[in-house]
Amino acid sequence: MGYKIAVVGATGNVGREMLNTLAERNFPADEVFALASSKSIGRTVSYGEDDDLSVSDAANFDFSRVDIALFSAGGETAKKLAPKAAEAGCVVIDNSSYWRMEPGVPLVVPEVNGDALAGYAKKNIIANPNCSTIQMVMALKPLHDMASIKRIVVSTYQSVSGAGRAAMDELFNQTRGIYVNDLPKKEEFTKQIAFNVIPHIDNFMDDGATREEWKMTVETRKILDPEIAVHATCVRVPVFVGHGEAVNIEFEKPITVEDARKAMKDFPGVSVVDYRQDEGYVTPQEVQGEDNVFVSRVRKDPTVENGLSLWCVGDNLRKGAALNAVQIAEKLVAEFLPKK
Repeated sequence: MGYKIAVVGATGNVGREMLNTLAERNFPADEVFALASSKSIGRTVSYGEDDDLSVSDAANFDFSRVDIALFSAGGETAKKLAPKAAEAGCVVIDNSSYWRMEPGVPLVVPEVNGDALAGYAKKNIIANPNCSTIQMVMALKPLHDMASIKRIVVSTYQSVSGAGRAAMDELFNQTRGIYVNDLPKKEEFTKQIAFNVIPHIDNFMDDGATREEWKMTVETRKILDPEIAVHATCVRVPVFVGHGEAVNIEFEKPITVEDARKAMKDFPGVSVVDYRQDEGYVTPQEVQGEDNVFVSRVRKDPTVENGLSLWCVGDNLRKGAALNAVQIAEKLVAEFLPKK
């Protein structure tokens, strides 16, 4: 006998990846429900290689029928439906930003702060961090354990898949249109995304930062250490899948490039590919479909005491979203939920 699982937002980029990941990793599920908005009722989505699931209306679903619900349907849906599911006895793992900074809701990257899951029962809701935060803290956790991070300055290069399927379509259509002299149409982005980069993700805040930049700051502190100073600049780039990050770190203690490489290489879920030669680094195109976060370009920053810089990339739909949520579910059933 296994667990019963629901995926809310099953027709979206991340929802589909959640279903694929559950199947690939042989999650101990007896039954899986695909849920979405009413406009998707009757559509089918794939679960593994052989199974198709019919999509049901999330708003009218009885969540007492399932043990765990993976949500990837946006903040408004999470606001309305997550408490309803939690009150029905279902543990919610939510991929939106709505619950991340809520007191009593664990914000979890299992390899980094898996022990935080012990507090899940306060609200029966667990938050999945932002995709860019996840891959950064994966690389930084072993370094923080070794030399204590004081300050992080990060610039992100985020793919359009982080903004959804319509954003991916916009990049494709603009790129194709430019080659035939069509004027690019802007619908999902504030400026042309094809052959361009846009230093604007999510809404602007009063201090000039965007909410995406704010998320990286507060989430990193909640997951890794509240004393770390974080300054982020988040940029959308014309890449379909895979985020890149240039990270500059200042430590409390001395740390060598060699020790940093070894610490990250030994950390679960992180791969180091760092050769000072042509092709001796990893790019977003190469990590599509990969579970690990990849680190390259590790080098000393001589402008500050105890400084290092590095480049990290990851598949934002996998470890940045779906895989992390499934790993949370795996840890839940292994260590916290009643055995089935």
